[in-house]
Amino acid sequence: MKYSKIFFFTIIKIEAVIFFISMSACQAQIKNEKTVYKTVYGNCEMCKSTIENAGSKSKSYSTIWNKENKIATISFDSIKSNADLVLKQIALAGYDNEKFIAPDNIYQNLPKCCQYERPEKKENKTPVSTTAFQSDTTQPNGLQSVYDAYFELKDALILGDAKIVSTKADKILKALNAIQMETLGNHHDAYMNVEIKLKSISQKIQESNEIEIQRNQFSELSTAVYKLLKITKAETTVYYDHCPMFNNGKGADWLSKEVDIKNPYYGSMMLNCGKVIETIKQ
Repeated sequence: MKYSKIFFFTIIKIEAVIFFISMSACQAQIKNEKTVYKTVYGNCEMCKSTIENAGSKSKSYSTIWNKENKIATISFDSIKSNADLVLKQIALAGYDNEKFIAPDNIYQNLPKCCQYERPEKKENKTPVSTTAFQSDTTQPNGLQSVYDAYFELKDALILGDAKIVSTKADKILKALNAIQMETLGNHHDAYMNVEIKLKSISQKIQESNEIEIQRNQFSELSTAVYKLLKITKAETTVYYDHCPMFNNGKGADWLSKEVDIKNPYYGSMMLNCGKVIETIKQ
């Protein structure tokens, strides 16, 4: 009897430990977590399930909806995502919220018990279009402008004119600032992973008037652009090139639309130094 009690309490302790470990793992899934509270309209438990499924993505964001007060608790990785993206996904599932209006045809296809009384479509709300979240195979609006500006910057570095380089870096910044998040679709997370770095490095290049500093920064910029372009693709085939000499022999990479090597790190001094290490097809 004594050993049975010990065994019983041991099992309870083990289960408690597993429970707390599981809870900790769940809480750790979303890094850089930020939580906001947003109004989402709906009626029933079926609505709750649909809203929470639409507003949740592993390690990026999660949603818990209260059907009594119509409040959605949205937690998200503040580096990779934002509340607007989650609210758009919820609207695309058929549920109006304080920021976005669901497409009428999706709302009308909800089960009768889920067709909540829709609030007035106020001017400060944005209708969500399903076309903004279509296939990954199309180039997201705005990103090609970033790539085009990057290639212009690369060409300016080949020429070695710091003033022109600064102008082209400014063009990248403007292209980045013009990107509309709702047009990125399934590429949103990939963009958010590098957005801060792209803007920060472009600004440093834009503010500098020394070609060597600009070239050093261009190495970091190229790495960030490469990570994004690998996922989203460009309108044409792109070549990923490597210069073994730059940065005291540590090397540096860059992207080019031409297969012929034209080195932006040395320009005319060693124009053909380097080689193609990867071909990224459209």
